[in-house]
Amino acid sequence: MPYKRVSKKPEGQPTRGKTASNRLRRVDNFILLYEPSFLTRTDGCFADALFVDLGYGFDARTTLESASRFRRVNPNLKILGVEIDTERVEAALPFADDKTFFRLGGFNLPMQEGEHVRLIRAFNVLRQYEEKEFTPAYERLAQYVLPGGLMIEGTSTPFGQVWAANLARKMENEKWEMEALVFSTNFHVGFDVEEFQTILPKNLIHRVVGGEPIYDFFEAWRKSVKETSHAKTFGAKQWFASSAESMAGKGYRINLQRKFVSRGYLVWQLD
Repeated sequence: MPYKRVSKKPEGQPTRGKTASNRLRRVDNFILLYEPSFLTRTDGCFADALFVDLGYGFDARTTLESASRFRRVNPNLKILGVEIDTERVEAALPFADDKTFFRLGGFNLPMQEGEHVRLIRAFNVLRQYEEKEFTPAYERLAQYVLPGGLMIEGTSTPFGQVWAANLARKMENEKWEMEALVFSTNFHVGFDVEEFQTILPKNLIHRVVGGEPIYDFFEAWRKSVKETSHAKTFGAKQWFASSAESMAGKGYRINLQRKFVSRGYLVWQLD
């Protein structure tokens, strides 16, 4: 893959930057569950490919927390934290080492010649943009990712108890394919479908209206929740799992593997 030159000026807008410790722990754990071998791939350009934490916030904690988790499976994994705010980058630089980098950048990722990206995590970034800016941002990011690479992009609640995200796969044709829509809860705030609707990714949050697939999905999920309300007796986890099974029975491609539903991940496969 040829090196992509980037403009010096970062493309995008600064986020609020606020975060909490372990806010994105369940996002990282999902990646490790979803494709266990992904972070350990060493074939071709994947041998030295990076994980990019785009928009890590006012300090380096989310990037460093991910480094700790992901390097349990790949001690040599290179990780890049990207921020559009100069002060945030400068504050993170003391934590950099020979495998952990912090650079100023935006959707035009600050990659150096010969570098490749295997995974981008962009959480609580695109929510502040207009819907019309969603596709251009995705297209820009696609330039840096290896074919077969992934991006997980979405929104979480302030402490990460609940989140919703797109899971996109970079294809050989240089474009993204939406592989799944993922919903996650740790059940600390119970189980309420409405919680997920309020934090949908930018390309979906304004489309929960009649005639749109995401509207039909939530209508079906609410119905499934009512139909399986008896499972609430056994706890929120069982109710969540039962509603997932009910959704699958309605024709939705829900991944019913226990490793997902028992941990509070509802994975709607789209491809």
